[in-house]
Amino acid sequence: MKGLPQDASDSELFASAFGDQGADPSLLVPWEARFVEVGAKPLAPSRAMDALITLWSTDKYMKRLAPGRLLLLAEYLEFVTVESDRDVIRQDEFGNFMIVLLRGTVAVDRLQPWGEHMRLAEARPGDVLGEMSLLDGGTRFSACTTLGECEFAVLRAEAMDGMMKDQPHLAAALVALLARKLSMRLRAVGARVSDRK
Repeated sequence: MKGLPQDASDSELFASAFGDQGADPSLLVPWEARFVEVGAKPLAPSRAMDALITLWSTDKYMKRLAPGRLLLLAEYLEFVTVESDRDVIRQDEFGNFMIVLLRGTVAVDRLQPWGEHMRLAEARPGDVLGEMSLLDGGTRFSACTTLGECEFAVLRAEAMDGMMKDQPHLAAALVALLARKLSMRLRAVGARVSDRK
């Protein structure tokens, strides 16, 4: 409500989600560390935003964000290029970022408790990866490895908090759309599991 003081925890909703899990802070793998580890290189924001707008304009859920609103996202995203065979996300780690694949292909794999290595999907341009951990502060469900040079838009938890503060309608729309995509993905996995019975 306008005029009411904002609680500090409200302004750090996403950045503090990891801490809410009660995990050791040394277990968090922030984007800044992963950026260095995978040898990411900055990408020109204007060209990357053009790619994002084109990709999301055809996505069933994300096209609900009009191009003008998508342009506002540029302030909160970091754009990078990553070489082939790099783990941008690792299974079971804590991370504070999600990525949108702009160009290339990414393997999404999970090592099952009984030792089976399972390919869950191959992400294509426009796909979102790592959003579950950004939203709930939990561990990564799967590993995401580049299969050739890839370009990404990266959204860090701190940037998401900034968006919530400065562009609340945009942040709310983005979270709602991510939740819908995630829900549909879980329903699809649930249907596959049911078919195996």
